[in-house]
Amino acid sequence: MRTVLALVDDLFFAAKVLETAKHAGVEVKTVSNGDALLALAQQAAPALVIVDLNARAGGVEAVERLRAAGVTTPVVAFLSHVQVDLAERARAAGCAQVLPRSQFTRDLGRILETVGAPPARA
Repeated sequence: MRTVLALVDDLFFAAKVLETAKHAGVEVKTVSNGDALLALAQQAAPALVIVDLNARAGGVEAVERLRAAGVTTPVVAFLSHVQVDLAERARAAGCAQVLPRSQFTRDLGRILETVGAPPARA
């Protein structure tokens, strides 16, 4: 089973991510701070990292630390749709996708199913 790491400190939203992951056949490990995210990313070689840019622990800073440590795993981040400057900072920090929370919520199942799909054969 492929692993996804998620920096999400909102317990209700973390529960939604975990439940959606269960249906997609993907293991998600949630953390609430950048230190834990970096440590797990270096250990687990996840298929994807999800980051709540509004996490109290500092989502953009966590992505910056991942990239500075050489972690190249794709990062999908989400935030409030009105936070245009934060979205730009997240893209500059190395996020592959930055989505408004509503779109992320709507597309979460598809995002996780893509991670859970077996790799394509050459």
